[in-house]
Amino acid sequence: MGVSTTTVLAVDAGNSKTDVAVVSAGGEVLATARGGGFQPHVTGVAAAVDVLADAVRPALAGAGAGTVTHVSACLANADLPVEEERLAAALLARGWSADVVVRNDTFAVLRAGADEPRGVAVVCGAGINCAGLRPDGRTARFPAVGRISGDWGGGWSLTEEALWHAARAEDGRGGPTALARTLPAHFGLGSMYALIEALHLGHVAAERRHELAPVLFATADGGDPVARSLVERLAQEVALMAAVALRRLDLLEEETPVLLGGGVLAARHPLLDAAVREALALRAPKAVARTVTAPPVLGAALLGLDHVRATAGAQARARAHWDG
Repeated sequence: MGVSTTTVLAVDAGNSKTDVAVVSAGGEVLATARGGGFQPHVTGVAAAVDVLADAVRPALAGAGAGTVTHVSACLANADLPVEEERLAAALLARGWSADVVVRNDTFAVLRAGADEPRGVAVVCGAGINCAGLRPDGRTARFPAVGRISGDWGGGWSLTEEALWHAARAEDGRGGPTALARTLPAHFGLGSMYALIEALHLGHVAAERRHELAPVLFATADGGDPVARSLVERLAQEVALMAAVALRRLDLLEEETPVLLGGGVLAARHPLLDAAVREALALRAPKAVARTVTAPPVLGAALLGLDHVRATAGAQARARAHWDG
């Protein structure tokens, strides 16, 4: 197969890792690479883009290219349009291409799971976000910067709520819940008081709280009503965000894919998965829920191929590389 002179540099950069691919307009994946996490809010934009560069350089070298026709970058922590513009300018300055589009990484999950640039994605990992897209370029999105932007959901919110209920159950301010036992037991501790002390003093690192999300789900499976209520609350939030995005895009009355991604949703925990689909059926009866397991870099590549007006065959060839 001859290699097209039109090429796309696809970047999916998350908090913990960055995936990069160079793809021809014919859908051939010419090279891939992986790098570190992308955290401009922690390290600053320049240092964060340096991390991207460490992955981009070997990918370009592997493809035998110094530059590409288009850069399609889906980046974590690009939550606001002004942040996307700032990051796009930083990528332009690297000289990889004169044509750069930066999007929030939720759009990568959306495009990875959709047959065309049309649908809504809800991503639930450490946090929660939602984005929608129509082929004409219209989008629907949320700031998704935490509680100040109205967010609730994701592994962090789940564990915070679980700890809150468990602490109150143990000291008498709240009703009983098995979480008061199962959460500290995960760290080999005998009480919530011991876990509170360990977290407060740093004996258990704060970032290890994410380990408690599976404990919450297991406790819910055991029939604990408090744990089950938190799973149900998350399901309602996922469905609500999706329905609002569909309404903003005038897709609520059309059969439209709703893509479910991120570590919490992609795990397809039976209780959560069923609750999400039930809640979505009530709020958006014509929505078609799909769980996305394809890597988000595929979505970044497909968005790039959309941009250079690649054929359907090229899109299918690129998808086959990662789906296969």
